[in-house]
Amino acid sequence: MDERDVAAAWDDNAASWAARVRAGHDMYREHYNNPAMLEFIGDLRGKQVLDAGCGEGYQTRLLARRGARMTGIDLSPRMIDLAREEERREPLGIRYEQGSFTELRPFADQMFDAAVSFMALMDGPDFPAAMREMRRLLKPGGELVFSILHPVNTRGFGWIRDSRGEETHFTLAEYFNQEPFVERWNFSRAPDANEAPMFTVPYFRGTLSHYLNSVIQSGLVLTALHEPQPSEAACREYPWLARWRKHAPLFLYVRAARPARRAAE
Repeated sequence: MDERDVAAAWDDNAASWAARVRAGHDMYREHYNNPAMLEFIGDLRGKQVLDAGCGEGYQTRLLARRGARMTGIDLSPRMIDLAREEERREPLGIRYEQGSFTELRPFADQMFDAAVSFMALMDGPDFPAAMREMRRLLKPGGELVFSILHPVNTRGFGWIRDSRGEETHFTLAEYFNQEPFVERWNFSRAPDANEAPMFTVPYFRGTLSHYLNSVIQSGLVLTALHEPQPSEAACREYPWLARWRKHAPLFLYVRAARPARRAAE
């Protein structure tokens, strides 16, 4: 698989994905991932920020409403069309470009104060190239913050359940298998889960060392890692989230920075 396959898959997903995300049907995003990730990102008010792999712009708009000066880029032309349509409907000053986060040609060196990526970087075939591009685009001292599926969520992960059907153990297999693969899945907790079309999603998942070493080798400096748990309140309201609080992480968050210039420079 290559980026042409990724773009084609997300073009096919785009209309259903956008409609359902905007309706709040991605329950894991709404009640687990977004609250934790937005807290981890912190205050970006007034900063020039790139959203790499922005999709139809859902998170880009969230950060723009919080005062960041946002630019989004995505590989899927259809996703960018949908993002631009929404920007025309509700102008937030967001610039959208179509392209790959592994070769960010529309953007000049040291153009951004910060870069973010929400659950996109494991969906491209060249994570190390993406890290090199992020470093190029960041100003000295600028930060990259991204979320990905936690590497323990391999194609072979699963659950052991007790007699009541409750998940009691997380199982892991094929951790070191980094061959690309395609999954078909749905927003399983959405109200329309049984009727809505499935999404086709190409994956290029890596090990923890692959991700972190790629960040380090790009010249970025790791400053924080986070394995978020859903909140106790969210687990009380949505008990199906509790397994991700008790047993295993679903997401991994990474913060890294481009080193600031030395005083003599």
